[in-house]
Amino acid sequence: MATLKARVYRILEAGHTHDWQSRFFETGMATLIILNVVAFSIETVPEIASRHRLFFTVFDFVSIAIFTVEYFARLWVCTEHPPLAGLSPWRARLKFARSPFMLVDFFAIAPYYLSFIFPLDLRVLRIFRLLRFIKLARYSPAFNTMLRVIAAERSALLGVVIVMMGMIIFAASLLYLVEGQVQPEAFGTVPQAMWWAVATLTTVGYGDVTPVTAVGKFLAGLVMVSGLGFFALPVGIIASGFMEEFRRRDFIVSWGMAARTPVFKSLPPEDVAEVLSVLKARTAPPGSVIAVDGERPGALFMIGGGEVEISDADRPELAHVKLQEGQSWGARSLLTGEQAETAIAVTTCELIVLDQEDFRSLSRSQPRLHQLILTSLRDIPDPFDHGSPANPNAP
Repeated sequence: MATLKARVYRILEAGHTHDWQSRFFETGMATLIILNVVAFSIETVPEIASRHRLFFTVFDFVSIAIFTVEYFARLWVCTEHPPLAGLSPWRARLKFARSPFMLVDFFAIAPYYLSFIFPLDLRVLRIFRLLRFIKLARYSPAFNTMLRVIAAERSALLGVVIVMMGMIIFAASLLYLVEGQVQPEAFGTVPQAMWWAVATLTTVGYGDVTPVTAVGKFLAGLVMVSGLGFFALPVGIIASGFMEEFRRRDFIVSWGMAARTPVFKSLPPEDVAEVLSVLKARTAPPGSVIAVDGERPGALFMIGGGEVEISDADRPELAHVKLQEGQSWGARSLLTGEQAETAIAVTTCELIVLDQEDFRSLSRSQPRLHQLILTSLRDIPDPFDHGSPANPNAP
């Protein structure tokens, strides 16, 4: 039972892996969520809804059954989650149930069951079905990347929003002063003029409210030009954030993937979240060369999925050592700058990489966390030394 529980946890919560069960689950759930959104949209057409009512009813029942099983399965295996390891089972499940994704899962299924107890409007139930679309964030790396980019650029985006609000109020105030007496129904107050300011600054230009005086038209032209340039700023900020994110990562390094590697397994949950910002990710196809003997600077490679074969030219008798998911190599190279081993991907591999440059920057920004990782690195067995530490004499 413990083995089954651990396996289900790895499929549900521990991050992306290459085994067929994980791929089947993630693809199946993502497809079901999309089909639910499509069904919600089609069901609003009266002719189709009346003709295929039985199909939509059965499809909704099956979807709710699957989502319910998924919800309680996640509650069952959450005690395997490293941040909850020190809690009693019921406390761990209570804390896990309050996490954002679990709350989304709950509200996606709760209205269906509440409808048997309370008389709920059918339209309300349909709207709540849209919450199932948010569940797609669990299975979409792109969605998670977008959220991470927005979080990383939140200061710049907040500044842009503040300036936008100032521009809207300023433009509305100017048109209120110039057009307020001429068109009191449209520009009689600043809040009334703000509708025109929003439509103009965003370059939508509905045309339902327009200035008629010469001064008003001149000011409107300035507002249009200003909005055309300024409202492109958030797009540029997010686009640059995406480019930086894709430069650093070929796939999504999830908390679960990092937490189950030997280097970070002993770190507190908040420290694991911090170290995610300095990790890079690489996807290596079968047969590709990941690292070459003699390559500098050093880097630590952790296997998030797949199999890697490494060899050391200085120790040919120990060549062709195969490492599996959860294992790592290169700790000695990272700590001392020594030459790295040659590594070749046997299967498609997801690699989590910590290079010397990022490791050194971490020592400056987070010295306490750097020291904790340093201690963990010293205890990592060298795959060539059959269990000896990676660098027992490291300073």
